[in-house]
Amino acid sequence: MSSVKQFQVTFDCADPERVARFWCEVLGYVVPPPPEGFATWDDFDRSLPPERRGAAFACGDPSGVGPRLFFQRVPEGKAVKNRVHLDVRVGTGLVGEERLAALQAECARLVALGAVHVRTLVADGYEESCITMQDVEGNEFCLD
Repeated sequence: MSSVKQFQVTFDCADPERVARFWCEVLGYVVPPPPEGFATWDDFDRSLPPERRGAAFACGDPSGVGPRLFFQRVPEGKAVKNRVHLDVRVGTGLVGEERLAALQAECARLVALGAVHVRTLVADGYEESCITMQDVEGNEFCLD
């Protein structure tokens, strides 16, 4: 008999803390407290060998329902489109102009945080509107 598994979403990136803090703002996530014995994450980071400093960061849903997000520094830059991306569900239950207005308002908020608006796909009678964006390091995501 199979059971439901917990999972985290991992981002490869150049600046883990910057990308993590962006996604905290997008999703309403929080940074967990630093490990026991450290007053701040900066204190913890300074305790690591120089090559490991700033190499990872994480954040999570304060309610404990959503998946943990983990950000790890990698040497290579982003080269191609993501094969998996997040859909940020801001238009659930809305249709037509009301949905588009909610998506556009969230798009404006995220652009102010450093996201990039890529394109707006307007409802066509078959699909509802959505907005394609990129986070602060160019990872694609959608406002849905």
